Amino acid sequence: MTKIIKHRILLAEDNPDDALLTTMALEESPACHEIIHVVDGTLVLDYLFARGEYADRDTSELPGIIILDLNMPKMNGLEALKEIRANELTKRIPVVILTTSTHDEDIVQSYDLGANSYVRKPVDFDEFGELAKQLGLYWLVMNQSV
Repeated sequence: MTKIIKHRILLAEDNPDDALLTTMALEESPACHEIIHVVDGTLVLDYLFARGEYADRDTSELPGIIILDLNMPKMNGLEALKEIRANELTKRIPVVILTTSTHDEDIVQSYDLGANSYVRKPVDFDEFGELAKQLGLYWLVMNQSV
């Protein structure tokens, strides 16, 4: 039986500075107990479906939320999102796009592919940290998911 681990976050972010800041901010939230950080969309899918370096992962446990950057190497966030939504196992996991992209077509595509939220990364360090904390609080505590 597969279960969602509400306090586990899968963070897909290739920028090390953004990943560190997001992780630090999320860890300050009482809602977050574990963050799995990957650097591209291929690794997102490997983690979710227990492939490659994650082949030994307990496949009965899935993250409570996936935070995806759009612009990543190998496989971008939109490609990963499409695969996530196409699979019965992962299609209901909340997915938040967290990106620097200001392109309207990225917003439209994200929602068309099933993103639950689209958030632009603030350029200010403190604002970015606060945003990441609020994301964790909302999606892991306040939001009701299946």
